Amino acid sequence: MDKLAPINSPPTRSHSPPAHHLLFVLFITIATLFASPAAGQTEIRSGFQATPDQSISSFQPILKDPTGNFSLGFLRVNSSQLALSVLHLPSLQPIWQANPTPPSPSWSDRTRLSFSGRLVLSDSRRGVIWSTTGTDPTDTVVLLNNSNLQVKRNDAVSAREVVVWQSFDFPGNTLVEGQNFSSGAAALVAAGGRYAMRLGDDFMAMYADFDGGGVPDRIYWKHKALEARADVVPGRGPIRLRVEPEGFLGMYQNGSGTTPVDVQSFNSFRRRVGGGFYIVRIEPDGNLKGYNWDGASWVLEYQAVPDGCGLPDPCGSYGLCRPGGPTCSCLDETDETRSSRPTGGQCLPAPKGNFCGQRDGFRVLRRVGVDLPFNKELIGYVMTPSLEECEGSCERNCTCWGAVYNNASGFCYLVDYPIQTMLGVTDQSKFGYFKIRNDEAGSKARKKKKTGSGARVGLVFLCLSVLVLGGAVGFVGFRAWKKNLRGRNRILEEDEGVSAPGPYKDLGSDSFRSVEMGERR
Repeated sequence: MDKLAPINSPPTRSHSPPAHHLLFVLFITIATLFASPAAGQTEIRSGFQATPDQSISSFQPILKDPTGNFSLGFLRVNSSQLALSVLHLPSLQPIWQANPTPPSPSWSDRTRLSFSGRLVLSDSRRGVIWSTTGTDPTDTVVLLNNSNLQVKRNDAVSAREVVVWQSFDFPGNTLVEGQNFSSGAAALVAAGGRYAMRLGDDFMAMYADFDGGGVPDRIYWKHKALEARADVVPGRGPIRLRVEPEGFLGMYQNGSGTTPVDVQSFNSFRRRVGGGFYIVRIEPDGNLKGYNWDGASWVLEYQAVPDGCGLPDPCGSYGLCRPGGPTCSCLDETDETRSSRPTGGQCLPAPKGNFCGQRDGFRVLRRVGVDLPFNKELIGYVMTPSLEECEGSCERNCTCWGAVYNNASGFCYLVDYPIQTMLGVTDQSKFGYFKIRNDEAGSKARKKKKTGSGARVGLVFLCLSVLVLGGAVGFVGFRAWKKNLRGRNRILEEDEGVSAPGPYKDLGSDSFRSVEMGERR
């Protein structure tokens, strides 16, 4: 690689440098002033602007933290779109994203990041896509060494910097080491938006969007503070969660100091050696996982749901999950896809809504040896003396999609959302009752029937076509045969001296003349 000559090296000649040398120096100076901030900018001030570089295929850095471990920049998504993201540079792992809700802006010169009191991501056609708060043009933007992006202002009254906005209050899908996550902050939302993690008064819980409403509002996992070291005091303030460098996920209450009211340990609890960096992320499958960067890779250290079958929907709608793999199949044993399938397959399309006001009604699917995949205490239940009464309570309820009955205890758990993956168990005293919309249940049969009917119609059409074609060929052949027979009779009559009728005789003569004239030419 070429090396630059020392700036302060003495000139070899005492005369003034030539004009082309001055132009070169001027060009280098201008290029340095207007170069991309990726060269090492650790602060953004008012008047800043940046657009995507078309020559970059992955990540275009804009702002870095003092240690160089994190960078804010344009991350290319799906080759033609971008996300404004903070990356962990050693692993190129996105830690935070400014615009998580699609559609994403395009990777083109129409997209621009600017700062003048507010950090704004905009598109010339769509306008403002995302922005921070703040309006003071004297504000600055910095990226801290813990990946926290902040907009700061120098307060003249207190003579200190005030944080106007910070990314830690809008965590996306990831919490990083040392980041406080409170019940008043935005939810931790998985990519795709179907699952989210929130804090309650004395618990943390994960929620799912089961009915396609766009908002995760159904609890499928809940962890209550164990209060082993400190008590949750009502009225003292909200709960907050923090990933600690000692290797645990701690739950705290405002006013309780540094003593956690709950501790969820990682695998390397108090055993981390050297640098390292912890993060906790809610994954697209709905699991909450903790990782440690060991300097070379991200090591899985924690899982809220250790078995895949305990997740909300590992096998798709109306799927059946058996622990240990997990192994997926379909609830409907008559389905062609009831054999083992890859995780994430679909037995039936995911339905929405409920059965209230539905004209097509539903059919019933029953299955022995099934259970709910997560904590049944999170699902409403009734006590019934028999399976029939449990089924009846769901059948009469238009918002009920199914029921799971325990014949040993009499507990009847009613499922008031579209059926997701159920858990396969060996306990034959557990029964499942599930509703399937007729339009969904009959779609495959109707498709098969339609295919069969189409084949029969095609066969009939082919037979008719053959018959018509055969008749047409026969008719044409018959007319040709009859005409040929007349010609032979006429020739015989002429040979015997019998004159043919006038018109035929004349036509024949004219025809022969035409042939003769053509031959003369």
